[in-house]
Amino acid sequence: MKAALVYTSTTPELIELVEKEVKSRIGEDAELLRYQDPSILAEVRENGYVTAKPAARLIAMYMQAVADGADAILNICSSVGEVADSVQDAAAYIGVPVVRIDEEMCRDAVRKGSRIGVLATLPTTLEPTKNTVKRVAREMGRHVTLVDGLCDAFGLDQDAFRKMLLDKAEEICGQVDVILLAQGSMAYAEQYLEEQIGKPVLSSPRYGAEELKKALIKKGIIAC
Repeated sequence: MKAALVYTSTTPELIELVEKEVKSRIGEDAELLRYQDPSILAEVRENGYVTAKPAARLIAMYMQAVADGADAILNICSSVGEVADSVQDAAAYIGVPVVRIDEEMCRDAVRKGSRIGVLATLPTTLEPTKNTVKRVAREMGRHVTLVDGLCDAFGLDQDAFRKMLLDKAEEICGQVDVILLAQGSMAYAEQYLEEQIGKPVLSSPRYGAEELKKALIKKGIIAC
């Protein structure tokens, strides 16, 4: 069994975190196919949204994963999640599901409350995450209010970044029922923030890994 992991951010912490979650759910013996292109995220940041060329390179990575025999694909970057949405018809036809790391996290946030805070370090991650929350809320027949929590984390180490996230979470805490961490690399702070503010805090790697597992179960690749 082969699972493809498609990255546009290649920080060692994010890779370690995602792969730990994936292996814990689909098994240590699973073969992980890794595809990385940080230039995609760099171009998205530069342009402020996903333009045609980085979208094409991302889709090309999905197709390479298919050609390499992947049974399912996990898209790990929330900034380009809408590109994963755009290929769902092709994925269904080919028989290789493309799973977003953050979609089920957004659904769970809507289940937990109508006032949702979104913490992110980049507008290019913040806006797509908010779009996903609004879309899944419509699909679930619910109305939500979104509260932005944009943080400038440039040059900060993990401890300083965790403190910044806590400051922002405390700032918006009274306005929200639940907080989303829009970037997978923030997941290490999830439990700490939840303990400090006393409200649900959600990060995407565990949700994405679980959805990848469900996709493989649906295909009959692994057992329930």
